[in-house]
Amino acid sequence: MMGNVASLTETAVAIRTLIANVQRVITGQDETVEAAAACLFAEGNLLLEGVPGVGKTMLARAMAVSLGGTFRRIQATPDLLPSDVTGVSIYDQDRREFRFVPGPIFANVVLVDEVNRTTPRTQSALLEPMEERQATVEGTARPLPAPFFLVATQNPVEHHGTYPLPEGQLDRFTLSVRIGYPDTAGAREIVTQQMLRHPIEDLEPVLAPDEVLAHQENTRTVHVGDDVIDYVVALVQSTRAHEDVQLGASPRAAVAMTRVSQSLAAARGRDYVLPDDIKALAPAVLGHRLVLKGSRRMEDGAGRLIVRDLLERVPVPLGEQVPQR
Repeated sequence: MMGNVASLTETAVAIRTLIANVQRVITGQDETVEAAAACLFAEGNLLLEGVPGVGKTMLARAMAVSLGGTFRRIQATPDLLPSDVTGVSIYDQDRREFRFVPGPIFANVVLVDEVNRTTPRTQSALLEPMEERQATVEGTARPLPAPFFLVATQNPVEHHGTYPLPEGQLDRFTLSVRIGYPDTAGAREIVTQQMLRHPIEDLEPVLAPDEVLAHQENTRTVHVGDDVIDYVVALVQSTRAHEDVQLGASPRAAVAMTRVSQSLAAARGRDYVLPDDIKALAPAVLGHRLVLKGSRRMEDGAGRLIVRDLLERVPVPLGEQVPQR
């Protein structure tokens, strides 16, 4: 292993501190916040699904504030252009030269709100930033700020005026997480919290961007045993053989599953990944990547249900996951 227990302990503390800070704003969604933090520290992209008003936008804002980085919001609309996302060169009369004006994609945390309301042409402008952490504008590749964390939201209920995300774009989202309604206690706490002012107004950074980068690198040192890797590969391959699946998960999904599981294990204070980490994240990592057959294509949440079915079918490794010292 490249890292050591002390440094991973510091990473665990940092991730848990960020989670606790975000939970001051996002109430009753502990698993969602933990998954979002794992996605951030695994250098991933996050898709949030849920009906309006459940806190999707606020979650992105709270994470941006917590890591002390820059935050930009892109409101996706049918008339949004690719240049509105990536930026454009304009002619500077004083300098007599063209000057690049960066678009909102050049930030540490970028929220693309209601991403499925913009056209496929503009959606495609996100592909390069999501995968390569750069944006090519007028033939010049420009690196994005580091760390870079893209969060997109969409309403799974409304269909009028929306453009479904293509499979290639969905595959670039490390996790797709559903945010549901809070329970009675959670709803009451939300109302109480916001009677005088919104808690986001009092939120302070708990990490600096360079610290996030260091912890992202450190999560890569979390041990993943051969049996766990085999389990990940078996799960991904099983999606391609399921009777209701037309197109299963890609090799990118296996990499995403491994990376985010390393991050989750670190958050939970371990320097090794357990099969339980894989099982906890599999529906969010794999569910949105599946192209389904027939009537199941129209069934809300069917991809996640299929993954849960596969978790019952694929044997869990019983070997030793703890690294040898």
